[in-house]
Amino acid sequence: MVNPRAYLAEAIATYGLVFFGPLSVIVVISFEGGLTTLAVLFIALAHGGAIALMIYAFGHVSGAHINPAVTIPMMITRKIGIVDGIGYIISQLIGAVAAAATLKAILPDLGAKVFFGVQRGPSDLLNKSVESGFAIEAVLTFFLVLVIFMTAVHKKASPGWHGFTIGGMIFLIHLVAIPLTGASVNPARTFGPALISGFWEFHWMYWAAPILGGIIAGLIMNYVYVNKAEKEA
Repeated sequence: MVNPRAYLAEAIATYGLVFFGPLSVIVVISFEGGLTTLAVLFIALAHGGAIALMIYAFGHVSGAHINPAVTIPMMITRKIGIVDGIGYIISQLIGAVAAAATLKAILPDLGAKVFFGVQRGPSDLLNKSVESGFAIEAVLTFFLVLVIFMTAVHKKASPGWHGFTIGGMIFLIHLVAIPLTGASVNPARTFGPALISGFWEFHWMYWAAPILGGIIAGLIMNYVYVNKAEKEA
């Protein structure tokens, strides 16, 4: 069923993530002068907080996927229709581009120094290994989608905690992975700043790895746990 209100919710929610998340990168690194421990902590808090708040704001409207790597597993497991799923992904990308464009308009010089918060591939800590970066992004997205299915989709999940839990997982993901891959786990989060900054190196990795990890998690959680709960309900 085509649902324009849900599409708008996805666009706004993704705008929120891609505005506040990269904005934290721009501002904190400008203050700290680099990727310090304090900078990582604040950037992780900004991303986790943005996701949690957008879930509580729009979860009852669209489910607040805010991420193609979440929407695609939802489509495959038939939690959302194909047409609506495509509409969600397009809306997420539009919201991400609009947010990155806003940051460029507000902070053109500061933002350009960090490419408006785009993830720039595996770091020196990984010896710039694409294989390691791919594995990290896939595994982290696996756990993100696992948490989403088990807290927001599962019929027996404790009500009211999904936003806090999913936001907490985003915080944890960024806390450990910002120094490694920039912690994307979300193709839209990377696409918006990439389009505005013009930085496309390793871009394919930030699509392929999260989508693969998300699909594996969605299939396992759905057919091992979620379906069983739905049959018992």
